[in-house]
Amino acid sequence: MLEKMSEDTGSARPLSYPVFRALWIATIVSNVGTWMHDVGAGWLMTSLSPSPLLVALVQTATTLPMFPLALPAGALADIVDRRKMLLAAQVLGLLAAMTLAMLTAAGLVSPGILLAATFMLGIAAALSAPVFQAIVPELVDRQALPDAIALNSLGVNISRAVGPALGGAIVAIAGIPAVFALNALSVLGVLVVLVTWKRPQAARTLPPEHFFGALKAGYRYTRHSPALRLVLIRAMGFFLFGSALWAMLPLIARRGLGLDAAGYGVLLGCMGAGAVAGAILLKRVRTIVPANPVSVAATLLFALATLALARASHAWVAGAVLFLAGLGWIGMLTSLNVAAHMAAPGWVKARALAVYLLTFQGAMTCGSVLWGTLATGTSVTTALVIAGVGQILAVVLAVRWRLPQHSGTDLAPSHHWADPVVSVQPGMDRGPVLIEIEYRVEPSRLVEFVFALRRFKSVRHRDGAIRWDVWEDVAEPGRIVETFVVESWVEHQRQHERVTRADQLDQDLLNEYHLGDKPPVVRHLLRPP
Repeated sequence: MLEKMSEDTGSARPLSYPVFRALWIATIVSNVGTWMHDVGAGWLMTSLSPSPLLVALVQTATTLPMFPLALPAGALADIVDRRKMLLAAQVLGLLAAMTLAMLTAAGLVSPGILLAATFMLGIAAALSAPVFQAIVPELVDRQALPDAIALNSLGVNISRAVGPALGGAIVAIAGIPAVFALNALSVLGVLVVLVTWKRPQAARTLPPEHFFGALKAGYRYTRHSPALRLVLIRAMGFFLFGSALWAMLPLIARRGLGLDAAGYGVLLGCMGAGAVAGAILLKRVRTIVPANPVSVAATLLFALATLALARASHAWVAGAVLFLAGLGWIGMLTSLNVAAHMAAPGWVKARALAVYLLTFQGAMTCGSVLWGTLATGTSVTTALVIAGVGQILAVVLAVRWRLPQHSGTDLAPSHHWADPVVSVQPGMDRGPVLIEIEYRVEPSRLVEFVFALRRFKSVRHRDGAIRWDVWEDVAEPGRIVETFVVESWVEHQRQHERVTRADQLDQDLLNEYHLGDKPPVVRHLLRPP
């Protein structure tokens, strides 16, 4: 039976955890199949249509489903059984890949059918991506989490190094239908791991969130979490311009360098090899260099590679440039992935990561359309040059929005809030609820205290408050009342479960201003029925 190993097995070695190891290997195989599909689909489209826009839309069809599905998928992943949700998404991907393989073998594929099938595969990926990201903390302990996230990025890029070259070779030897069929078979390993995984069921003390309530909570957390907003801003700045290289590469290979499908696969393999080398290098670099300088260096390296690729006239030059691009890509991708994970606690993990993936894929999708349209009106070289310059300019985002260290803050539940004092337990749906916290502060420290207290506004909103304010008693100097409102009694109970150890530390600092031996007085008020 697959199960999570205890912490004494080596918390710094993610591959010592059986489920993580099995799923990591199976996912690499599945991603190899995905990259083989991308090579086959991109190459097939260049045969079906000469339009740069249609070629770029192959990538768009893969990433576009993230727009409508990422946040709903994240909400579902936080309120339903994640294992079953992954199983359903993988079965959908298997059926889409098998259908495309059969239609291609029968010679029935048109540009529209190819884009539609690729879009279905994108739907399966959009449904599973937030869940795959969110289950990692279930499979390893917190100390191993940064390395586990980096290993996931490494796995993606191992498949990127192997899949394109293998896909190109199979296209040349056996044809495009064989590539699509092998992509379908590659899903089976993931299905086996998920079927055999005995995922422990967490004990629930509260009813699960409703779907639309979970969506609202995910939006609220994203809006009021400075750490997550920082990651989203940096991701948008990088991926919007970084998408140009991926979107234009099939045209560079076929028209600019005169390569066949195998040669195109080798180019992608060079980029994947660079990413693998970068992931290995990053494991050591992360221990001595802060995350923000790593992200700046990675962005500049990828931007310079984009500019160099625009002028590459030989395949070996393009391969060397793409190797460097892979180094930059994995450096930035890993930095953002780790920061996104560390910015969200477990209760909203899938929703927060879904928003991050939505930003990632949305920027890639919009960028693909933008650069494809620009290349159609001008040239591929012009599109790449503009994208490279844009990436260099986007580095200024790192000055204000600095990525934190990989250790991050401790977002594990603290459970340090005392249970509400009530005469009769209210019904779960009673509401709204007004919470008052009364502090007694030395008047000479009042300004300092209120400034510190206002920092809790985003914390209260983040965890469920719909309104927050602070009041001063004009009759009693130094009597300060913090108030916030939540929609229902059950939502306030969820606030008790969502408060983190980092919040506890901040609250302890705030309580140092409070006078007296007793803690601040907390009152709960319900609107009468």
